[in-house]
Amino acid sequence: METQNEKHQVAEIQLSYKTKVKPSERTKITCSRDAYEVLQQTWDESKLEFVEQFKVILLNRAHRVLGIFEVSTGGVSGTVADPKIIFGAALKGVASGIMLAHNHPSGNLLPSQSDIDLTRKIKEGGRFLEIQLLDHIIITSEGYYSFADQGFI
Repeated sequence: METQNEKHQVAEIQLSYKTKVKPSERTKITCSRDAYEVLQQTWDESKLEFVEQFKVILLNRAHRVLGIFEVSTGGVSGTVADPKIIFGAALKGVASGIMLAHNHPSGNLLPSQSDIDLTRKIKEGGRFLEIQLLDHIIITSEGYYSFADQGFI
């Protein structure tokens, strides 16, 4: 039984977003090619054909890049893309839109069934949070595949 003098210990949660980039200097993404070029510039080339990585591009309402968050790094044939982590990053960055991105070390540009399922799940979750899923891009050393360009989003 608790007494009035008992204190409960709880963790303090602090949210912050810091940037040194002025809003007018942020890269604007208008199409999948723009997103691919940003991803190419920021992806560690030594990992592109080695291990699968999953990232999320955070965008403001004007489709300017707030930042890129690396969600996970896995093995040769897959990585975990936890929706809670994806949306946690989007909420912390106060993103209005997101673009998912991951690489296929095999070089295969076609999405797997799990890629399609995850895209649907994130799109649905984003609808409730008012965070629009704008695209999901698969990249390889030879090119990219855009879910939006193919009509999946």
